Amino acid sequence: MNLSQLSAFREVMLCGTVSQAARNLGRTQPAISTAIASLEDELGMPLFERRSRRLHPVPEAHYLLAEATEIIGRMDTARENLQNLKALTRGELRLVAMPGPSVFLLPRLVSQLTHDRQDIHVTILTRSSPQVHQLISTQSYDLGIADLGEDFAGSSQLVTIKPTATLCLCAVPADDPLASKPVITPEDLNGRPMATLNERHATYRDTKDAFHQAGAVFRPRFQTQYFIPLLNFVELGEACAVVDVLSAESYRQYRGVQACGIAFRPFEPKIEVGFNVLTPAHRPPSHLASAFTEMWIEEVQRINAVF
Repeated sequence: MNLSQLSAFREVMLCGTVSQAARNLGRTQPAISTAIASLEDELGMPLFERRSRRLHPVPEAHYLLAEATEIIGRMDTARENLQNLKALTRGELRLVAMPGPSVFLLPRLVSQLTHDRQDIHVTILTRSSPQVHQLISTQSYDLGIADLGEDFAGSSQLVTIKPTATLCLCAVPADDPLASKPVITPEDLNGRPMATLNERHATYRDTKDAFHQAGAVFRPRFQTQYFIPLLNFVELGEACAVVDVLSAESYRQYRGVQACGIAFRPFEPKIEVGFNVLTPAHRPPSHLASAFTEMWIEEVQRINAVF
């Protein structure tokens, strides 16, 4: 049995004549008759009695009608669902990201994608960068955002990595005299208390090296695991910090531009931070995952341009 045979059979059962079934399906009468005859041949039993040039269904035909209706209905549903998935109106998206992007940026971007699309379901999981890499390697998440650093150069064969680069900014209290400078350098921060990430993070090492090469005193006072928490020390006037632009944008979204207690200024020499896009290497991305990946890369480019 094939779908063409079942469709012809079902239409004849519903409308009662071959001619009407042909019109409803947009096929010729001989094509409908051939489909019915071939179906009967395959089943090895008649489905209709031919009397007075009319078809009269046998009892078994009513059983087949119920089965054919269910099969065709499931096929129609599958076709519709696949069309919705392609059109990005239905589907599931599973994201895992390091804390900075997952707190503000990803939810805001997801909202843009899901607006007026009630049948899209999204999961956002917050993990450290190594954990993001591990979870993507299980092939169970669609997209990961992580700052992997040199330890993950080359990555594994289970993860595909697409790098996106951002530059660091200097964060100072909004009422600090340095806030009036267009660019802030290590000389400007000589001896001032700094809020930093841990000593193993690349931005800590790069910032320390920048101070050393400029002959300035690098004085880390507060250390946190992620960028967002250390901005509290800057806002309270306790320290300055060198942070990535995505953390700066997250802070501005949280506080609002008018209430922002921190001034973000370009920092020189330039310090780069990579926010890599991780995808499963052995599972092709869905249309939804591909669309969101493009949205994320465009958002990073937009934020870079703002600062």
